[in-house]
Amino acid sequence: MTCRFEFEMNNRSITVETGKVARQANGAVLLKSGNTVLLATAVMDEKPVEEHFLPLTVQYIEKSYAAGKIPGGFVKRETKPSDFETLTSRLIDRSLRPLFPKGFFYPVQITVMLLSVDDGADLQSLALDAASAALYISDIPVKKCVAGVRIGRKDGEFILNPTLDELEDGSLDLFVSGTKEDLLMIEMRSIGTVEVELEPSVTVDPMIDPMMAEQVIQFPRVNELNEEELVEAISLAQNAISLAAGEYEKAFAEAVKPKKDVELFDEVANPSIMTYIQEFYMDDINRALDGMAKSERGGELKAIVAKVMSDDVAVKEEWSEEEVKCAVDAVKRARVRSMILEEGRRADGRGLKDVRPISIETNILPSVHGSCLFTRGETQALVTCTLGNRQDAQMFERITGKSASYEEFMVHYNFPGFSVGEASRIGPPGRRELGHGNLAKRAIEPSLDKTELDAIVRLVSEILESNGSSSMATVCGGSLALKAADVPVQKLIAGVAMGLVTEDDKYAILTDIMGLEDHDGDMDFKVAGSKDGITALQMDIKLGGISLTLLREALEQAREARLHILEIMEKAAAEIEVNESILPSTEIFHVEPHKIVDIIGQAGKTIREIIEMFEVSIDLDKKEGEVKVSGPSKAKVKAACDHIKGIVQNGGAKKEIPQFELDKPIVGKVKKLVDFGAFIELPGDIDGLLHISKISRGRIDHPSDLLSEGQEVEVVVKSQKGHKIELALAKPLD
Repeated sequence: MTCRFEFEMNNRSITVETGKVARQANGAVLLKSGNTVLLATAVMDEKPVEEHFLPLTVQYIEKSYAAGKIPGGFVKRETKPSDFETLTSRLIDRSLRPLFPKGFFYPVQITVMLLSVDDGADLQSLALDAASAALYISDIPVKKCVAGVRIGRKDGEFILNPTLDELEDGSLDLFVSGTKEDLLMIEMRSIGTVEVELEPSVTVDPMIDPMMAEQVIQFPRVNELNEEELVEAISLAQNAISLAAGEYEKAFAEAVKPKKDVELFDEVANPSIMTYIQEFYMDDINRALDGMAKSERGGELKAIVAKVMSDDVAVKEEWSEEEVKCAVDAVKRARVRSMILEEGRRADGRGLKDVRPISIETNILPSVHGSCLFTRGETQALVTCTLGNRQDAQMFERITGKSASYEEFMVHYNFPGFSVGEASRIGPPGRRELGHGNLAKRAIEPSLDKTELDAIVRLVSEILESNGSSSMATVCGGSLALKAADVPVQKLIAGVAMGLVTEDDKYAILTDIMGLEDHDGDMDFKVAGSKDGITALQMDIKLGGISLTLLREALEQAREARLHILEIMEKAAAEIEVNESILPSTEIFHVEPHKIVDIIGQAGKTIREIIEMFEVSIDLDKKEGEVKVSGPSKAKVKAACDHIKGIVQNGGAKKEIPQFELDKPIVGKVKKLVDFGAFIELPGDIDGLLHISKISRGRIDHPSDLLSEGQEVEVVVKSQKGHKIELALAKPLD
């Protein structure tokens, strides 16, 4: 039966058609909004899997023809999914998985295909609604509809389901999904902005900088949300979701197929086996909990199962391994929750609000632009920062874009098996790695000072050890790695994973959860932000919903933990020693426009000599008098800038370069000390570079260990290429 449903709600129009296409699927819909068309299908296998879990697969696929494009690259067809497709698939999975009844172990595949697209469409929200509709009208035993809502913010006002342009021009991106009764998933990020103000020319002294009178003043903003503002935005989303999901269920009632009568497998452990384990193996369970407080692995539980299976009673009663495994897990789960709710303590001995011990080391990798080893309890992340130029930006194409875009800030997260003591193959990143990296990026990116940053930035987080909250360790380590690489950031960002355990009218909010508590708890959410508010949040709710009052309390407890972590991070940041000698850098300054010719020199001779001598690139704007100097070493860039300013102040380039005889001792004067050596003033008013490796017979940390500015030294010229003169001490110092 073909049905057509039209909806006008939450600032958008949607049409859903059923029974028209893909009729051999268990459920299929065509969802249209403007010129955007999505096909969603849901298919279920008749045979359950032997393992007790829900094998749900979600695939969101964008077809290039939807935007009138042919795929780029050598192979002219859709191949590997983009990061956006993968993250959208993950978002749909996390929203729909809680809808399936307990004990449902039949493979289900949900496919969403983008067939036509509008430039301003919110594809994630529409894809979720389409997937939910296909699942709801199918004969798969799911009896609730899910709706997704996005909230933006502009000029302090929340916007319900903004267009992409409205979202990008605003300061908030909040995505919430749920049923008409309950919230299921929340993802939030703040969007950094730059506010521009015109400075009245009468207040600016042009002698300080001749261009300042003509420039605007830029103010970067992180745009964090405080806890109350976030709860207000979530409340707005909850009302919109309740309306949409209720309308969907009401309208789709006539199109819903009769639900399959499938066997739901009993997940409840055998009470007799549980009693036996509690009586004779409780010490083993407690020892296992102690071990699981130190690792995400459950190897201790496997050992208990094997021990019980060899027990005479188990053999006599013919208990199956699956029954024993289920009972052991149930006893373990009950013990974990009892300790938390009844005793107010956790498996590792912490109180409910305690953060695990934190240690931080920065710039431990000498050839890396910036690095941070962040350790919190048994979770450890080594985060590195690499700076590049515009050519290093990651190019990507959005189906809604007319041309390629460039990602200038990248966060890549890696989770090798050894981090949890497993011997597994290291391969390309999966959905988990992409999701965690994306969360860390969303948390950190608003803190970048885009008015000062003139580089492409890549953070890589190598998880070396994991027992919960490795994504939040990535946030903390990543923020400090940026500082270690001298990247301009407005504020440090810290993250913490929170948990919730509830039974009847009792509940406990947990700070800095470990893997054990994530598995046996009722909710986990990750909160990241600065001392002034939240920049990113991710929440998955395993309960039948959460009240805004409880959410507010959890966010406040997370704020206390975040401030504690930030205090430790601030101390570590104050002790950072930047690897300036290897940092690429760019400096921009202004000179009087008519002085540009002095920097260029006759037929470009002066500027070529500067480029050769300092190994930098120089861009000049003759009209504005702007000088931009870039290079792979911050110290060399600064030295080049000082040299250029000297030329400008002295009224032009220096006189003809003398030619020196190689290896003949000459006396020079130490003019300037830098990290990588010293500039020596030679006869003929020309400078040569004495590299740090040519100063001493042994290794020294800085030229100032043996030399001082103004000191006369005897040197020899080792090579001379125009203005670039390389020196060595005639007699190396001890």
